[in-house]
Amino acid sequence: MEITIERVDDINIIMRGTVRNSLIEEKAAEIEKLEAASPVKDEPQDTKPVENALNNTTNDTFEQKAQSQLLKDFINQGIEKAGINVADVLGQPGFKKFEKQEDFMHFEVGISTSPVIDTNVEYADIIPPYAKPKADSKDIEAKLLELSIQQAPFTKLATPRAVVNNDVVVIDFKGFIDGKPFDGGTADGFTLRIGSNAFIPGFEEQIIGMNYNEEKTITVHFPKDYNSEDLAGKETQFSVTLHEIQEQKAMQIDDSFAKRLLNTQEATLDTLKEKLGEQIAAQELSKLYNNELKPKVIKALLTKFDFTLPSNIVEQEIDAMVNEQMQQMSKEELAAQKDDKEKFHAMRDSVREDARTSIKSALIIDALARKEGIKVGEEEVIAALNYQASLSGQNADELVKYYRDNNLMTSAKIRFIEDKLCSEILGLYK
Repeated sequence: MEITIERVDDINIIMRGTVRNSLIEEKAAEIEKLEAASPVKDEPQDTKPVENALNNTTNDTFEQKAQSQLLKDFINQGIEKAGINVADVLGQPGFKKFEKQEDFMHFEVGISTSPVIDTNVEYADIIPPYAKPKADSKDIEAKLLELSIQQAPFTKLATPRAVVNNDVVVIDFKGFIDGKPFDGGTADGFTLRIGSNAFIPGFEEQIIGMNYNEEKTITVHFPKDYNSEDLAGKETQFSVTLHEIQEQKAMQIDDSFAKRLLNTQEATLDTLKEKLGEQIAAQELSKLYNNELKPKVIKALLTKFDFTLPSNIVEQEIDAMVNEQMQQMSKEELAAQKDDKEKFHAMRDSVREDARTSIKSALIIDALARKEGIKVGEEEVIAALNYQASLSGQNADELVKYYRDNNLMTSAKIRFIEDKLCSEILGLYK
């Protein structure tokens, strides 16, 4: 195995080399013999970052397995020849060439190590001037009125009228497919807010305009991707009877209301107003931070540091950005993109600077957070998500579950570390 090392700069190297095809054939025969002798095996997980990336690839033939094994050997020998500590390798190797010719297999792989970032910098000159928001008394009164309506019980509309969007209605309905009722398609005294999209498309819209005790047949189609195969894509008739429209009248805003809302007998209306003022101010500060302060701090930090970026990480970020764009494309656009290499390379070039900025800021934040001893545990992530849910009116448990189910907890952790660092630089909570 022949290996040459090209040092592109202080942290990026390119390893080039060749392997005789006869060696690949010998290795393939050896693997076949070993697997025949031991068809079931449980190999320990290799913790080397370079080999982990390669182990994620499934190889169907002995020749492919031999090529993969020799590529691992090539990378490990190249790292050793370059005098690099495996622990310093950053991210996964970038495979630039993997080409089989008549007598040789040619390899070309990019490797990056962690850049040295001097974190002894002063932040005073990058902190943008700002004033912490304060809640206006009118905003507090408006919030009180909103809560007094939200907490009120639903009562029958005093003067009957036709249904309009956002009304809460009480209805009976019975669904039919081909003239026959189906399971789950019937309910009496069902409460529904028109415009909530709680029912299949077209159902709620056809209730608008109905009057008290009116009966109406509504025709809709279940979506083709509906979770029940028996109903998916089917035309359905619902026999609907409107009984009443309900409304919420504002409750009296006093100490009793405050005790109920804050769930404590010590609460007063002044206590509630104070807490609402703090909540409104926190929401405004959060908007100011996300829309203005944080972007300014990140942009300023980028000017404070100058170091070499790891090429393979930048390329992987470009891949992620391009993939995200391609997911938004139609089938026709995707086909055109794949057939036109120039167009594809142009797309990569269009996001390259954004990718470089993203990676540079992530490395800066990571280095500064480690210097400041800023860490975020899972409990803190969950607490932050709960707070986020309370501000946006979401269900906290559902939000946490969504992050867990979609493997977003790590990215959330990184984001909260970034927020902690930026908040500390800005002195938001001092």
